[in-house]
Amino acid sequence: MTTIIDGRELQPPEPMERTLAALDGLADGDDLLLLLYCQPHPLFNILRNNGYVWTEELLPEGTREIRIRKAPG
Repeated sequence: MTTIIDGRELQPPEPMERTLAALDGLADGDDLLLLLYCQPHPLFNILRNNGYVWTEELLPEGTREIRIRKAPG
């Protein structure tokens, strides 16, 4: 199952807070799709330090789709 957080119109730190709260409930095999207009470097550090992996795609209109899941193993 994919959880979607659209943080494009939210003010910091709300997108990060919503993302971290959603990750707490992320089941094995599920992922989270975060939509932003910027690269959330502080979030990437938190993800890296807590066993998550992510992919990022920049869409033509400027949206960054960041797909987050628990690291395998």
